[in-house]
Amino acid sequence: MKFIYTVLVCALLASCGATVAVDYEKQTDFSVYKTYNYYPSINSGLSELDNKRIIKSTDSLLQTRGFKKSSSPQFYINFFAKEQLSNSRSSIGVGVGSGGRNGGFGISGGIPIGGKSVNQQFTIDFIDVQKDDLFWQAIVDGNYKEKASPLQKEKYYFTIIEKALKKYPPKAE
Repeated sequence: MKFIYTVLVCALLASCGATVAVDYEKQTDFSVYKTYNYYPSINSGLSELDNKRIIKSTDSLLQTRGFKKSSSPQFYINFFAKEQLSNSRSSIGVGVGSGGRNGGFGISGGIPIGGKSVNQQFTIDFIDVQKDDLFWQAIVDGNYKEKASPLQKEKYYFTIIEKALKKYPPKAE
């Protein structure tokens, strides 16, 4: 039973409705970038706790791919987010009706379910330290529950950053 639950949770996370758009400088030789750090003054628009979650996830994903965090990096990582709160689009319909001979009466309505969600546009920038120039950017559109637990937020950020970094370095055209 635990296996089935784990598979369902993984499938839910994998089907996270996040979409990723990538833009980059075409002349860039991505193979020269091996060391990174974070931009000295990140103004993400997120809480300090979310910033820590993002840094932890990014470090983990980059280091498993062979990148090294350095005090004298080749590129900086900057990130920021725009968020918007929205009501759930899911609802349960309720209807009452009556009909008779030559007459009728009806009432219907929808009850929202699922609570509010946060629609987030999350941007990751890679900036060449020497040139002070943006060379790669990913924008991820995703959603999470307004009342998400710290663990749910950690999984959300890991998932969207993983999806973004799958597109780095970009494939040759």
